[in-house]
Amino acid sequence: MKFRDIYSSQKLASFIIYAHVLYMRKEEYEMKRRNMVLAVFAIVGLLVLSGTQSVFAAPIKIGVAGAFTGDLASYGLPTVNAAKLVVKDINAKGGINGQLVELVIEDDQCKPELATNAAAKLVSAKVAAVIGHICSGATKAALGIYKDSKLVTVSPSATNPPLTQSGEYPNFFRTIAPDDAQAKLAANFLTKTLKLKKIAVLHDKGDYGKGFAELVKEYAEENGVQVALFEGINPGAPDYSAVVNKIGNAKVDGVVWGGYHPEASKLVQQMKDKGMNIPFLSDDGVKDNTFIEVAGKYAEGVYATGPTDTSSNPLAIKAIEDHKKEFGSEPGAFFLNAYAATQALLNAIAKAGSTDYNKIVAALQSQYVDTPLGHISFDKRGDIIGFGFSVFQVKNGKYVELK
Repeated sequence: MKFRDIYSSQKLASFIIYAHVLYMRKEEYEMKRRNMVLAVFAIVGLLVLSGTQSVFAAPIKIGVAGAFTGDLASYGLPTVNAAKLVVKDINAKGGINGQLVELVIEDDQCKPELATNAAAKLVSAKVAAVIGHICSGATKAALGIYKDSKLVTVSPSATNPPLTQSGEYPNFFRTIAPDDAQAKLAANFLTKTLKLKKIAVLHDKGDYGKGFAELVKEYAEENGVQVALFEGINPGAPDYSAVVNKIGNAKVDGVVWGGYHPEASKLVQQMKDKGMNIPFLSDDGVKDNTFIEVAGKYAEGVYATGPTDTSSNPLAIKAIEDHKKEFGSEPGAFFLNAYAATQALLNAIAKAGSTDYNKIVAALQSQYVDTPLGHISFDKRGDIIGFGFSVFQVKNGKYVELK
């Protein structure tokens, strides 16, 4: 055999071996590819069967708007925490109709000019609905934007009566009774329980504070009480000695305040420093532990109307405990109202099977849901059904509900 024949035979053998290796590698690759495809289908099947197919669906975006910084943050932050807890629970169960829920949070500091900006941002973010706002003035400023965009808004704390009673905002709902109910309770309490005959009524000139004050004045006068002084003051002022002197000169036997805790704490302190130990009655804008912390010893004995205490409700107990575990603190003002607002809104979306505006509205007005506030729904105006106000008093540094 010649050398070239031997060389050709070796070359042919090498080629055959190389071709066999390529063939085996191709078979191995095809097998791995088939196994990978089967594995992917198996995973998808498991996800569908387990109800977690929502990871493939666009989330339902829910806006949360309110005072999350500034002097009134203690009223707004509990709402964010409540919404987070409710959404965490719902998402753990697979979301709503195969979609997870995502929160979009915007701060308005309870200022109307910031509320409109927050509302515009939420609309741009394409939220399906909004929890908030917190303060009535900020809520009113934002509602027109939500109305034009056909977005349902559920507030845990905006109590100004015209928000529902004017009929201007069919997109607005709230998990708190309006100020007319709160004001009537306050007027009856100062008349029938405190037996006051002559009072001063002060307010902060805002939609919420002034609205509450005007209603208390109206109901008190209907009860035969004389309103000797009715006056608005400027929020944020360092000193209110001028109006405190007017209170003293009017010789009243009680004071009603419409507004929030920063001004209330100053008024109470300056009144007591001048020896005016007369009843001081306010609204749910003062029924907050922050007022007690700021006013200190001067808070003792102050009365305030606020949402009825439902802390013995098993759902409320669980919500409060969940807050302590998650955030390491007590919840704060309007937490349970916000928890209920989030539950009611997401329940309506689930029952509607859609984020369609009209379907959500219909569900809110026809469906009842169990919440920390009780078994609630909403009337055609948007006011809560099944929950109201009580009177509280600061005793030994804590608000206690008066039965």
